[in-house]
Amino acid sequence: MSQFSTIGLTGRNSKDIVDSLLLLTRFLEVSVQADIVLDVNIAGLLGDKSYPVSPLEKLAIQCDLVVVVGGDGSLLQVASVLAEHDLPVIGINRGRLGFLTDILPDELEASLGKVLAGEYKIESRFLLDLFIGDTNRQYLGSALNDVVLHPGKAVQMIEFALYIDGEFVYNQASDGLIVATPTGSTAYAMSAGGPIMHPRLDAMVLVPINPHSLSSRAIVVEGNRELALVVGDRHNILPQLSCDGSMSHTCAPGDRITIRKKAQELKILHPADYDYYETCRSKLGWSYRPTNR
Repeated sequence: MSQFSTIGLTGRNSKDIVDSLLLLTRFLEVSVQADIVLDVNIAGLLGDKSYPVSPLEKLAIQCDLVVVVGGDGSLLQVASVLAEHDLPVIGINRGRLGFLTDILPDELEASLGKVLAGEYKIESRFLLDLFIGDTNRQYLGSALNDVVLHPGKAVQMIEFALYIDGEFVYNQASDGLIVATPTGSTAYAMSAGGPIMHPRLDAMVLVPINPHSLSSRAIVVEGNRELALVVGDRHNILPQLSCDGSMSHTCAPGDRITIRKKAQELKILHPADYDYYETCRSKLGWSYRPTNR
């Protein structure tokens, strides 16, 4: 008997994943004999299939495991809720890269079957909590990949001050700042020139976006540090804040933004043969050599 007797299913609300959902539900019912609960976000994709349907918050209480069908973005959207409920997650990759959702659709039954039989690796990935305000902080959201301060729709330079554990670091003029976890170091932060950090590192990387000073570079700090950004006043620009690219909050000059590690971590299950460096080689094209014609 699998330790995961009730399994929740969520993912991208798109017809592109219907074939994987049908295969997955049939496999869980027939081969695993698990109870299935559908996230209300994808329930309509299965037509008249009669499974219990719950919003994500309730599903996280009912289940022992959640399977995400989609891309990494689909997993990012549910990461905070699953972390808060200490609920493990595994991903079926129907996206493009698949750093987090690493089981391929044609390997679904073999790989997921082994995981449900107890043959898996478990990784704990920390998230970032985002607050705004000085004395009365308002919680804005959580990010598994990154928190980004940026100018919004217009490509204009913004100004802000950075503090780490209350210690002044610098004033900066740039297109913004990316604060990324090790998980997010292979996402936007890498595109902006930041380093790749192994997921087991307890660290954050702060990557300036097109800084005006050529000496401004990415900074790696310990994961338990508290970061503060104070928004400057430049050309009446109202910078935006985002968490994993999906949440947006408009800032005003003088706003104090606080970023710190979330107390709860996300547990991601991988097949037993999962290899982080193999993932990097395949997803990032490491060791690729063009062939001679």
